Parts: sequence; structure tokens; C-alpha cells
Amino acid sequence: MRVSLARLARIRAAGRINGPGGRSRNSYQSSVQFQVQALSTSSHAAETSTSTSTSPSNSSNAASRPSSFNSINPEEIQHFSGLSSQWWDQQGEFGLLHRMNPSRVEYIRRKVALESNEEPPWTFEKRFEHKALAATRGTGRWLEGKKCLDIGCGGGLLSESLARLGGHVTGVDASESNIAIATLHASQDPLLPFQTASVASSSSSSSSSSHSAGTSRTSYLSGSLQYRHSTAETLRDAGEQYDIVCSMEVVEHVEQPGEFMKCLGDLVKPGGHLILSTISRTVLSRLLTITLAEDVLRLVTPGTHTHSKFIKPDEMRRFVFAEMGGFDVWEQNNDASDVRLDEVGSTQGIIYDPLAGQWKLWSATEGTWSKALGEECNYMFHARKRRER
Repeated sequence: MRVSLARLARIRAAGRINGPGGRSRNSYQSSVQFQVQALSTSSHAAETSTSTSTSPSNSSNAASRPSSFNSINPEEIQHFSGLSSQWWDQQGEFGLLHRMNPSRVEYIRRKVALESNEEPPWTFEKRFEHKALAATRGTGRWLEGKKCLDIGCGGGLLSESLARLGGHVTGVDASESNIAIATLHASQDPLLPFQTASVASSSSSSSSSSHSAGTSRTSYLSGSLQYRHSTAETLRDAGEQYDIVCSMEVVEHVEQPGEFMKCLGDLVKPGGHLILSTISRTVLSRLLTITLAEDVLRLVTPGTHTHSKFIKPDEMRRFVFAEMGGFDVWEQNNDASDVRLDEVGSTQGIIYDPLAGQWKLWSATEGTWSKALGEECNYMFHARKRRER
């Protein structure tokens, strides 16, 4: 691993880590692919060494139990693994996701840090304290103390952002090459509270070979970031739970979206948040995401999306109500959408402005044609699990 990181450092010093720079795009991608393969091999060897050093008779290790189902689509994993070297090329395959990331983070901030039910009870005596507190909500490292999970993290675009905001972030992906490139990128930033696999598992192994940078960063930076080549099912079967569970542009690529959704719900702590980003199944979404983005403009590799796998916002909300416990498990909304008695969660459109070159959250009044229009293609979903009574 150290050899591959040193080689990457030389590439970065030449100014080519975030784009082709002085070389052709193909040359840049080939170089990164070589680094990914080297790191994947090292990571696999480390995992094998760790697993062989653990007693197989330890029945308390729930992670070793096989999952009851597998939502992974091998063809989808193979597709995105082949694109892993492009994750941090902002002009490449994932350029639109780079531009979408700030709006994703803003949506999470609104739902997690600015929720009205997070405010302490208002009193006359402390009214000025409440005003001062309201002014600071959602600022600075507003994720401090929050345990976050990014399922289908890819190259780590969202995971890195959440870690910089103070969250204790675990990025998980079923593609080993995606985890390799995410690890490779995060390890090069001294301002990122990144932990290598050895550092993250040091509490369970006294002979852990910690990455020196990973060890020093966590001593003075709030939050943490680690990546795991795993699946949501494996984490769920191990009994893990998080304050915030995110899965961005993933549900439309899995084999069993309903079971996958239930698995995500199980990973949310009582009082925690489930936040998704996906695409609605409409004529407009077919035109924009497949016909234009894939077939005409080639912004995305043809075959990336399958229109029949897209899920409409109302279908998402009704599924959580009918199949994931309804209001016995999830809270009702604190806005005009609380009149929906057979739907859980809220949705908000996120649209791309080609003139500004950025994504924007679509604001509209609940129940209006404008809100429905904004959710015709990409949209965000949020639901909050009830606190333990």
C-alpha cells in the first residue's frame, strides 16, 4: 500500500491527480487504474491477513454471518468498477455528480441540522439564548458527534464532504476498485480525518499497522472517515446502526430495491435519518438521463441507467409506509405534507441548470403542480425514524 501511495504522490505532484493535466485523458486514466489495482491488491491482502488472524470460533462476530439476501447486481458492479478511475476527474464520467454534491450536502444540512423538532422548548427566560442558538444552527462542523453511513459511496464524493463537516463517516461500496480509488484520494489530503483500514480496526487488533497520516490526523481533526468494501446487507446483519444513512443514486441500480430499502431502514438508529437521491420514472427522466445524457451528449456511458428501474417519489413514500413500518417506525413530517396518511417521508426535486452549470434544490409548495414538476427527474428523499419511547 505504501508503495502505491508513494507513486500516486508523484503523479499528484505533477498536477495530474484531479484531471488529465499535461497528458492525454487516456494516459491519466491508465495511470490511476494502475494505482487502483495496486491498492486493491494490498487492501485484499490486508483483509485476508486480518481475517486469518481472527479466531473462527468467535461467535460474537456478527459480521461473519451470511446475509439473508443480496441486492447486488453483478452487471452494475462490473459497470461502475470499470469507471472507477474517473471518479475524481471533474470533467469526466462523474462530472455531473461533482456538481450535484453541494446540493446534496445542503439537503442533508436542512434535514439534519435545521429540523425544527431539534430545538429545545422555548421559554421567556431563555428567549435570547434560543435566538443565538438558532443563528448558529447548521454552521461550522454541524455533523460533529453524528455517525454517518454512505452506502454506495463510489469514489467518496459525499463521504469526504460529510467527514469535513465533523461526521464520523463510513463509506461502503460493493466495488473493490471504487473503495480503492476512494481510499487513494482521501489518503492524499492532510486536512481530511481519514483512517485506513488498519487504523479503523486498531481497536480490535493490537498489532495493527496504522497508516501514519491516518493516525496523526484523527488526533487534531474532529470527525473521521473510513472506507469498507462491503454491502448494506452485511452491515445490517452485523447489527450496525447510524445517525444518518445516505444512499445517493444507488437504489435504481440494485437487484431488489424493496429489500434494499428495508435494509437501509434497519441501519438507521432510533431518531436517525434516512436520506436518498434517485430518479423518477417519467417521460422527462427518460429524455434527460438516457436519450440526452447517454445517447446524444455522451456525458454518461450508454447503458448506465435503466428507465424501468426508476422509482417515482410517491412510490417511494408509499413503500416506506406500507413495507417499512409506517408511522409506527417513522415520524410524520413537520410541513404541509403531514396530511398524507399513507405515505412516509418527504421528497424534493433537484434540477440541473445548464446555464449556471450547477444543480439546485427545487423549492415549491407541497401539493402544487410546481412541486410535482420539480420531481419529474432527479429528487431527494428523507425520512426520520422515531425515537425510542
